[in-house]
Amino acid sequence: MSQGQYIPSSESRIALDTRDHAVVVESALARLDLDAKTRLLAGQDVWSLPALPEIGLESLVMSDGPVGVRGRAWNAADPALTLPSPTALAATWDTRLARRTGRVLAQEARRKGVHLLLAPTVNLHRSPLGGRHFEAYSEDPLLTARIGGSYVAGVQDGGVGATVKHFVANDAETERFTVDNRVDERTLRELYLAPFEDIIATARPWAIMSAYNRVNGVTMTEHADLQIGVLRGEWNFDGVAVSDWLAARDAVGAITGGLDIAMPGPMTIYGPALAAAVRAGQVAEAHVDNAARRVLLLAARAGLLAGAEPAVPESALPAPIDGRALAREIAARSFVLLRNEGGVLPLDPAPGSIALIGAAAREARILGGGSATVFPEHIVSPLEGLRDALSGSTSLSYERGADPGDGLGVAGADFVLRTVLRDESGSILADEPAQRGGAIRWLADGLPDGADYTNLASVEISGVFTPRRSGAHSFGTKGAGGFRLIVDGVTLLDEVGSPALVDPIDAITGRSVPRGQVELVADRPVRVSLLASAPKLEFGALRGVSFGLTHRDPVVDDEQRLDAAVAAAAAAEVAIVVVSTTEFVESEGFDRTDLRLPGRQDELVRRVAAVNPRTVVVVNSGSPVEMPWRTEVSAILLTWFPGQEAGAALADVLLGVAEPGGRLPTTWPARLADAPVTEVVPDGGVLEYSEGPYIGYRAWQRHDIAPAYPFGHGFGYTEWDYERIESTAGTVRVRVRNVGARAGREIVQVYAASAADDPARPDRWLAGFATADAAPGEAVDVSITLPERTFQRWDEHTGKWATIPGRYELHAGHHSAASELSVTQHI
Repeated sequence: MSQGQYIPSSESRIALDTRDHAVVVESALARLDLDAKTRLLAGQDVWSLPALPEIGLESLVMSDGPVGVRGRAWNAADPALTLPSPTALAATWDTRLARRTGRVLAQEARRKGVHLLLAPTVNLHRSPLGGRHFEAYSEDPLLTARIGGSYVAGVQDGGVGATVKHFVANDAETERFTVDNRVDERTLRELYLAPFEDIIATARPWAIMSAYNRVNGVTMTEHADLQIGVLRGEWNFDGVAVSDWLAARDAVGAITGGLDIAMPGPMTIYGPALAAAVRAGQVAEAHVDNAARRVLLLAARAGLLAGAEPAVPESALPAPIDGRALAREIAARSFVLLRNEGGVLPLDPAPGSIALIGAAAREARILGGGSATVFPEHIVSPLEGLRDALSGSTSLSYERGADPGDGLGVAGADFVLRTVLRDESGSILADEPAQRGGAIRWLADGLPDGADYTNLASVEISGVFTPRRSGAHSFGTKGAGGFRLIVDGVTLLDEVGSPALVDPIDAITGRSVPRGQVELVADRPVRVSLLASAPKLEFGALRGVSFGLTHRDPVVDDEQRLDAAVAAAAAAEVAIVVVSTTEFVESEGFDRTDLRLPGRQDELVRRVAAVNPRTVVVVNSGSPVEMPWRTEVSAILLTWFPGQEAGAALADVLLGVAEPGGRLPTTWPARLADAPVTEVVPDGGVLEYSEGPYIGYRAWQRHDIAPAYPFGHGFGYTEWDYERIESTAGTVRVRVRNVGARAGREIVQVYAASAADDPARPDRWLAGFATADAAPGEAVDVSITLPERTFQRWDEHTGKWATIPGRYELHAGHHSAASELSVTQHI
């Protein structure tokens, strides 16, 4: 793909919605001078665009997603419905459920005054090491497009805009601000651009987000070939392109490269800087007009521009949705049953005794770290969920077993804390109970009690800690500030007046720094104080406060915990072991270095399985982990990051109230060493996508080693026969029958393969899918329409899609490597 600059005509126009948007937008634009137009393209703060009362334009508010709507604040003062991770939603393979997910998030957005949701993430699972793997849907572009497109449609059903991100090839975290991802054009078209193209064609999103990274030498916020030539020229995208936060670097490069909005504010490359560039003759005002026109259209769609009816009037909004019930349903439907030897699951009827084991059984890991973080009002842990669901005839014991890691976590339930903000003179600006235990995260315009950020000189977290156990308790800090940490009269750290230099992103998403230990006695309360002098964190236009008090209980001999867990398992009829990753493993801001479960969790599983033949392992991670014990246990259930109703959904599935409806949206290797694509670390700032279009199952097909579990794999609680398949004119019809004893759901997957064994194409590729629900003995016919792209390939010589004539085999089955039925189709 060439990198020449695209120069728009001053006569260019965008395709506007009906309801007279075109007339209203053009009228409003004509009344704006250059300064107003450029101001319209720049954030007025971290989350919003400015109002322009002179044209009847209200301020437009944005918020991060994708599992909830955080709103303008980044703290727990305004709780948010917290849904399962995107990997979980994709594991449902259910577009209707994805649309309902979007609708409930639009409902949340309206409740919080948000007009544009910064989601979904439709980057691909290029490598299992991607740190933000949990926030993207799948390794397959079609599954990603179908789930992502339905999510977008649902959000916009609710009159809220969706922002498809991160455009494009933002598939890892290492050096993400500067990395140059080198991708050949065929790979870019067939894989990484494909979900964006499909979603734009089918769901008409109101926005896309331009990524931090470069693609083939050009930073994405300035990539005219992709943002103008492809996005607007070829695909007729009429929404806005908004930068990832702080991604925009140059006013002239960005506006001529197709970027409409530079976030965050108030200091951006647009606004006065862009107006000056126009007046200096560095950029044509037509570029500014086109961008302003698109922003005004966005405002019109959201009902923020006088004279324009919103895209979804109040009377047409969907009926209210019970968010907690939907969160529980999505979670249960996403759980993937990888193994179920002897039909140990479901536990129906419930056994007389269950041993529940694992730190994550009591402290559920419900979401990944980073900008996707939201704060639910309540979390149902597996322990709470099972206790609530089990009758009195079942004895439930709990043991922690091995700790998943040795990091310090944010001070939690055993701390009663307050936060006090002071100015330079020591006068109190605000004083309130800590909203998130020991974690502080405020934007400059969102300090407690409306405190003035400019006057802020210090923040203190202080209060009482009541230890559960005697021994050496570890304390630490995370984030930015000159810290003084005092516990029970012991000063562990005193850097007041000389704050250490902290990477701003690490201050937000990074890890705790241990500061010392104090010997404490169980149940004896002690005073704790963490004072942060110079607590302000400023990174370009991002200004705020982000730090925290961290803690870890005395280290208990793992042998004692392991022995207690094994003893409980040996005495129970069924052992359920919940293993998990931690915030130090899966988060925005860094990639993974391995796929192992942290701590001694693998050993814990093996020792439990050795004493209880009915051992069920629940894997609480957002992306693949190694499971060296996978053939030694009776059942393995993947729960991803399951959202706030985690424990309730888990109890539903374990006890047979609900079927585990999930199928793998990404291939799970047995070992990292087996995976065909593992390189996520740039070399000299460059990351070569040297594998071309062969990622995920497409790569495994050509690999000498088989994965532990193939793409699309998963069991339910019943059995299915594939009875008939036929195809006509791009439609495949498959009949499946439930031959088991329980009602259930099957995900019917159709894969295409070139009968000519075309070496330029994968062995087979996903062509379509559908869900089938049936009672015992019932047969169901599903019809799957194959997209035109099923039989096309990107031709780099002509720069166009080319239909490849010939004979194709269409395989229907349980997963990417299965072929219960097949039929030939000639193109």
